[in-house]
Amino acid sequence: MDLVRHLRYFTVVAEELHFGNAAVRLGMAQPPLSQRIRRLEEELGVRLFDRSSRQVRLTEPGRLLLAEAREIVARVDRLRDLAGQGEREVLRVGVTPDLGSALIAALIAGFRDRAPDVRPAPAEMWSADQVIALTDGTLDVGLLRHPVTAPGLSFGPVLVQRPGVVLAETDPLAAMSSVHLADLAGRQLVLFPREPGLHEETLAECRHHGFVPEKVHEAQTLGLVLAGTAVAFGPPVELPGLRWRPLLGSPLAWRISTAWRGAASDAAVTFGAVAVGVLKENAGMTDDGVAPARRVRARPASGFLA
Repeated sequence: MDLVRHLRYFTVVAEELHFGNAAVRLGMAQPPLSQRIRRLEEELGVRLFDRSSRQVRLTEPGRLLLAEAREIVARVDRLRDLAGQGEREVLRVGVTPDLGSALIAALIAGFRDRAPDVRPAPAEMWSADQVIALTDGTLDVGLLRHPVTAPGLSFGPVLVQRPGVVLAETDPLAAMSSVHLADLAGRQLVLFPREPGLHEETLAECRHHGFVPEKVHEAQTLGLVLAGTAVAFGPPVELPGLRWRPLLGSPLAWRISTAWRGAASDAAVTFGAVAVGVLKENAGMTDDGVAPARRVRARPASGFLA
């Protein structure tokens, strides 16, 4: 067992006193976090938390351990910084903002676990901006949405996300278990800004299935949906006043992959492998059957704001 890593998990749970919030901070799913806390408790031979359906509280042994755990974690972090000062490789990573903070945190945390000697330098950038940055060498690897026009770039495995529709809870369609695109006729649509290729593909598929939005808005929040004036597409959301419903036949396919220019570094390949695992596990994405131009296989190694 990696004791320091488990102590780091313990300190975050102790600060949040909520496993779900702690998992978001750590960039991981809640079940693995709970399992690792239990493993630490077994290793130490004490119960660190009193858990109930309503709250999480530190036990007396947990309270006594917390100050020591913080000091151990801080000392290890200082040692790593001193040992690697000026020597650690830096990987400049681009990620699309619409992935959401929890998913981006999971990507970075997963990469740090797999490549502790490389310092990730992430930047939230839309796909078109990533293409420019990859081409001019200011990014080492990107995680971007297709389609993109990018001569000279190579791509990792392409994953597909099948979005549903987000509705106001007062919308009559919210009472249905699933929605056909044609059922959305007469409604306005909210799309993420600055993803023109994805917009064109999405709107073309909507028209093909009988939905021509009355108006298309570009926004990063679901305010217009909450107000009942528009609908949006995306992964499942659980927010007051909103309802998510799957689309019949899963007609929309949002594709995403890593990208780089020239030969991929070992760090870039590792990030690509981490991205595939995190997106499959935490975002429900699946392998794509169609590859973009110059797709290569990586060597082994949400969304809207409410």
